[in-house]
Parts: sequence; C-alpha cells; structure tokens
Amino acid sequence: MSLRTSTPASHLRLSVCFSSQGSIGVLYSKTRHKKSGGAVKTSGEMEGLSAEEQPPVPVLLLKTQSAPGDSYHDQLTAARLPNGRRLAPIFVPVMLHQFDDAGLTLLRGLLRDQKISRHPDAAYGGLIFTSQRAVEAFTHAVNTGQSSSHLADFPIYSVGPATTRALRAVRQDSLLQVSGEHTGTGEALAHYILDDYGARYAGCPTKPPLLFLVGEQRRDIIPRTLMDPVLAADRRIEVTERVIYGTGVMESFPADFGRRLEEAAAIPRVPSVLPSRWVVVFSPTGCDSMLRGLGLLDEAGKVAPGRRDGTTFIATIGPTTRDFLIDTFGFHPDVCAAKPSPEGVLEGIAEFEAQLIS
Repeated sequence: MSLRTSTPASHLRLSVCFSSQGSIGVLYSKTRHKKSGGAVKTSGEMEGLSAEEQPPVPVLLLKTQSAPGDSYHDQLTAARLPNGRRLAPIFVPVMLHQFDDAGLTLLRGLLRDQKISRHPDAAYGGLIFTSQRAVEAFTHAVNTGQSSSHLADFPIYSVGPATTRALRAVRQDSLLQVSGEHTGTGEALAHYILDDYGARYAGCPTKPPLLFLVGEQRRDIIPRTLMDPVLAADRRIEVTERVIYGTGVMESFPADFGRRLEEAAAIPRVPSVLPSRWVVVFSPTGCDSMLRGLGLLDEAGKVAPGRRDGTTFIATIGPTTRDFLIDTFGFHPDVCAAKPSPEGVLEGIAEFEAQLIS
C-alpha cells in the first residue's frame, strides 16, 4: 500500500506557522501541487529532496473513518508542518459498537410518550451527549418512527464539535437546540450545564432530571459534578445514565495495527530527530493492544523503560485518554491535544516537532 496521498491540482492548504514567540497560527493559502513519479528512493537518495518531495509522514488514526467525509483525513492531508513535511492519515479501526437493545427500547418509549421534553409531566428536562456513538443510537431511535419534534426547544448538551455536528444532522422538522460544544471535556461541560440549565429552570426548587445517554465504558465526572452533595438543593441536578450502546475492541485491530506499523516502517526516511510516524489515540479502548503492538509493555502490563524506538510518537485526542495511559500503563504520550479536533491534534504535533528542531 502506498502512503502517498493524492491531492487535487489546486486546493486550500493548511499551514501551521510559528511566530518568534513560538505561538501557533493557522494560515490558509492557495497552493498548487504537481504530481511526481518514479521509483521508490532509498534514504540516501532522498537526502537532497525537499520536504515537499519526500514521502508524507504516516499518521495512524486509531478510529473508523467517518462517512461520507472525515475532517481528520481532509485536514491532515492538506496540512504542512513547520518544516514543510506532509502528513498521510491512515485509519485503523479499533472499536466495535453495538446498540444496547434494552436501552434503545427505553429511549423509544420516552420519545413516544414525550417524557423527554419541557412539558410539566416530563421525566427529563434535558439530554447530555459526550459520544458520537450515543448520537448514532439516538438517531436510530428517531429514524425508526419515534417523533422528536417536541425536542425543538429542549436543552441538549454536547461535549465537542464532532458530537454537536452529528446532533445537528438528526432528521426532524426543526434543528435541535444543542450547546456546550466549546467546553471540550466532561468536567467543563458539567460546569457549563450547572449554569445554563440552572438559568433555564430558574425559580424551580428542584431542577428536572437530565438523561445522559452513554456507552458501557464512561467516566462519571458529569453526574458526579451535577449531583455533588455540596451544591445547594436548588442548584443540584439529578442525572440518569442510560446505556444505549456497548463498546469492545475489534478482533482484527492488533493484526491491522501491526501491519500498518510495518508498512510505515518500510518507508525510507532521511535521518532526522523528527518522528517517522505518529499514532493518534482517540479512546482508552484498544490502548493495551496499541502499546503491545509497539512492544512497550512488560509481563505486568506496564511500560518497560527503554523500549521506545525513537521514531514512533503518540498523541492523544484529550486528557481523558492521556490520563488513562498514564494511570493504567505508566505511559506518558508525547502530545495531548488542547482541543478534541483535527485542529487540536495538528497544533499539538506541530508544536512538538517545532521544539525538536528549535
């Protein structure tokens, strides 16, 4: 498999630039690319090539590629790092998702009976989403005949831009009222909900409960924050967590990941302190297999000192996955994206590489 990405003759390029103070600015400019051909060159033969002419750096994205388009593919393919290096996104699916039948049945009933609404007799006064998989399950319930038109003026909270985009694409008569995408983390979203939901139901001695649609594996920071006993009774918010999907590791992931690593390692590179490849981790799911595939774990399941190859670098989508790697395996990733987005990943990688060559 060739890792060289094909690009149109003219497209919008994302250039990550650094000021003299080292801050990142993202500039967009028109650029024209010329196709190049010829035999594969050795490391020695490539030393005279510019960064633009060298093979792009593989970025193994441990996720399923979104359809019909994926913003990680689009933005990483168009990106240029500070020294002009190109990137080649490669998707390695990790998670296997299945809808939870019992959870979906309950959700359909709540939608059918309009128990999720702002009606006085509703069971829930708002919804919380922190996962695109939960949105997919919700969309499935709506698309199988359960009306959601009564949710038009109903508060729905979303942790990030990807989840928010998925929610706004849900088919119904009017757009869902989604907020919170700027928060980026569960903890920040919880504090936002305390203020926003509190304002929506100001004057109510007890706030209507919130329904949090979740997977089997999740953190409890949101319900713990909203139901904190130290909060005043008129500020505290009851949260019901309802599992509507399950998550596991795809059986094929270890072999798929190993094959992608071998393909990336076979690409000739000019000797450099810069990474030969990046691995971007999106979830705690599959981290064990990922670290084993890199040969980093000892018999006790912890990272063994001195086993890193010096060419493969790890970035996480955010602090949840970073902390899981540290707490569970003793592994400290090289980059933690400040925002759970393609821009956040790009900026983190660019800043890291700039420090290596400064």
